[in-house]
Amino acid sequence: MFLARFHGRIPPGRSFLKTARFHSCPALLVPKLQKFNLADIGEGITECEVISWSVKSQGTVQAFDVLCEVQSDKASVEITSPFDGVLKQILVKEGEVGKVGEPLCLIETEDGEEADCSETTLSEDQPRPALATSPPTGPAAVPLTNGASQAIPRRHHPLDPNKPAESARFSSDDALAVPSVRHFAMKNGIFDLSKLMPGSGKNGRIEKSDVEAYLAGATASTPRLPLPEPAVTSQGEDLVVELARTRYGMWKAMVKSLEIPHFGYSTTLDLTELHCAHYLPTSSQSNAPSPVSSTAILPDPPSSTPIPGSGQYTKLTYLPVLLKTLSRAMAEWPLFRSSITPQTPPSTSSPLPKPTLTIRPGADISIALSTHTGLYTPTIRNVSAHSVYSLASALKHLSHLGRQVPCGLTPTEMPKRGGTITVSNVGAIGDGDFASPVLVPGGGVAIVAIGRAKWVWDVSRNENGQGERRLKVGVSWSADHRVVEGAELAAFVETWRGWVENPQRMIADGV
Repeated sequence: MFLARFHGRIPPGRSFLKTARFHSCPALLVPKLQKFNLADIGEGITECEVISWSVKSQGTVQAFDVLCEVQSDKASVEITSPFDGVLKQILVKEGEVGKVGEPLCLIETEDGEEADCSETTLSEDQPRPALATSPPTGPAAVPLTNGASQAIPRRHHPLDPNKPAESARFSSDDALAVPSVRHFAMKNGIFDLSKLMPGSGKNGRIEKSDVEAYLAGATASTPRLPLPEPAVTSQGEDLVVELARTRYGMWKAMVKSLEIPHFGYSTTLDLTELHCAHYLPTSSQSNAPSPVSSTAILPDPPSSTPIPGSGQYTKLTYLPVLLKTLSRAMAEWPLFRSSITPQTPPSTSSPLPKPTLTIRPGADISIALSTHTGLYTPTIRNVSAHSVYSLASALKHLSHLGRQVPCGLTPTEMPKRGGTITVSNVGAIGDGDFASPVLVPGGGVAIVAIGRAKWVWDVSRNENGQGERRLKVGVSWSADHRVVEGAELAAFVETWRGWVENPQRMIADGV
């Protein structure tokens, strides 16, 4: 009826257009992408290797959820999310190295900005937006699968030596190409640049000539870098191996050690009296418990803490006793309980402040630990408060963590502030007596290498010159000559000798 009334009233040559207006809408929040940067996780750490991601791309995360695990020169650390949202993109993949202060990933959050909803006019000649009222049909539809019915394969750790070898797989995100080349490829219908990988440019970069050759079907004539294959060596061929993450950190630390003037001092310590001390047990296994409780009168009797399996030892060595006596000597010498105070770089206008030393109340001693991935220096804090037996258990536990793949040391064993003295037990590896240890920045004021204990004939022990058979061990010291004088180091070692060669003093000191 309505159309019939309008029939014949429209002027010739004109059409009747119906219009619809969409007015400005109220506040509409647009999701915001947050860049999550790698924070400083330790003193002197500038980069970290991503070991594994706990959240996949497009996965939902909450604040304080674990995002990924990274490994630095010192330890493995779990990185948590500061936002609630969706992990949109992973910028540093597993096995890659991320710089401190650079983004690790992109997280989409809800607290975005208001969208600009301007007034829009649509006519019948313009296409209207389709309403998503039904699921997509046709060949583009992807059937849903039940993830519970599919077996999830076990994912090996990137540092696991039992990880099976995998062939190289490339994705479009891995392709190296400048934006102009990407635009040229998309303009010609090439949306997956992994088909052109690796390119003929530097480091496999895809150039415009690679796209043109692919379009012309002449990819065989284009020079390409070969795909990475497992290295197979034969006799007489050189093998170039890239330094691993931890070993490269050791490289940089040794280069920085050239800034420290070293003062060396070597001597021997007599362990004969310590060897003959029969009051030291041989293992951490305690005696059978008594049938009568000594704390039965207490309303809440304390329970003894069991020793973990990784901290149980079967033989008491000389090293925990040497650490205990070293802590006694450090108690008498505040200089060897001190470390150089870290300084912030001054501005160009202000003068360089004078260096300072921080004297610690306890003896913090670091232990040089050789692992599958490289050298670590875990720290035993306040050694003076430990007994010889608890030190032996701590050394056994640190050795257990170092044998894990990847290394099981955490920031608990690798604090940002290490020890003031580092001990390297090289005698447990070889038959050497002395060494030349190297002190690195942040490693305290001195380092000592302990050789292998040997029975020798000492002619100076007897007046008639016949001598005695003694058990001696060589020790080699290196000190930071900027703060430690040569006479001070020699006197400190003599103080340590007084405790080592007279172990009865530890008993009298505890009375």
